Amino acid sequence: METPFGNWLPEVTVMTPARFEDAMSAVQAVQQLKTVVLHLGGMAPDEAQRTIDFVSGGVYAMDGQSERLADTVFLFAPSLVRISHDANGDRDERG
Repeated sequence: METPFGNWLPEVTVMTPARFEDAMSAVQAVQQLKTVVLHLGGMAPDEAQRTIDFVSGGVYAMDGQSERLADTVFLFAPSLVRISHDANGDRDERG
């Protein structure tokens, strides 16, 4: 895909950080125009929340996007990526 910054090939990176200190690599991946799926199921809840806050802030500062996919799974994408939902538009499974 041709962009103002040259050719860009879409890439998705799946990350499962073990600790908060690993969060910077997710922000750097989005900065490198990669879409990141972040799985935080192996972290303590307070550390997972801290990681989400950090990554969300970094991605937001780059005009990127974020989406919660499940309780412990999040999607972070650079501004060049469009996140869309299925045709029925019903995202709340609780009814």
